[in-house]
Amino acid sequence: MTKATSANAPAAGTSETEAQDPAQTGLVTPVMRALKLLRYVADGGSTANLSDVGRRIGVNRVTVMRLVETLQYEGVLEPLPHGGHRLGLGFLTLAASALAGEDHLATARRVLTRVTSETGLSSYLTVLDGAQVRYLLCETPALPLVSNIRAGSRVTAHLTAPGRSLLAHLSTERRRALLGPEPLAAATAQSARTYAALDAQLSRDREAGCAWSQDGFEAGIDACAAAVLDAHGRPLAALSVAGPRALVGTDSITRERTARVVKSGAADLAVLLADAPAFLAAAERA
Repeated sequence: MTKATSANAPAAGTSETEAQDPAQTGLVTPVMRALKLLRYVADGGSTANLSDVGRRIGVNRVTVMRLVETLQYEGVLEPLPHGGHRLGLGFLTLAASALAGEDHLATARRVLTRVTSETGLSSYLTVLDGAQVRYLLCETPALPLVSNIRAGSRVTAHLTAPGRSLLAHLSTERRRALLGPEPLAAATAQSARTYAALDAQLSRDREAGCAWSQDGFEAGIDACAAAVLDAHGRPLAALSVAGPRALVGTDSITRERTARVVKSGAADLAVLLADAPAFLAAAERA
């Protein structure tokens, strides 16, 4: 007698993570699996042990083997001499062609759009310009305007979350040369007026990987920012989000999630802006 199978149960040989999500109806799951594998390889994962790869990306070993063979045939993956694979020339050429067709700010805006969609907050791209941060891009959700910051705005760097995230990656001497003598400019009672206070603040920001501001520049507005760093650890730009505290939230789970989205966006921008002359020039000036 054959045992009845639930209509919602995954097919035999299919892992739980491969089971069809009702929200994904109509999506091409083999393509999704291939992209999981490519992201895994791009992040430095080894394909030397296909069973281990399958466990890590939630795809069974036989499927992983077929994906690797197919992607290698198409030039998207290429084998390494001592085992495993890396992204192939075909993939890199495709990516380079896609980026060549867009200017860097247009590409960066895609990241801001995603960050705003995931957080529900306004997102900004800024660069350090002397003692100030200059706002290059602004992406806002469909909500009433809550901030006076616009694309083109300039604000003294240490007064804002994005400015602090950038300053945190400069040397002490460079920060002092940029900001000038004490007392430092202040926007609210929370603004650091001395270098001792600012250095302590920046040390916390650097350790956390992002800078948080609560009523730090505009009353009722909270912000979170992360630096976009080049391969040498120099700040190219900063990605930040901002919004009213009621929307940003005060609980640790919500804030940790916001910080993760901002850090992830900054990491993506680090790749996208790595060869952008204007951003490299900003890093050189810093």
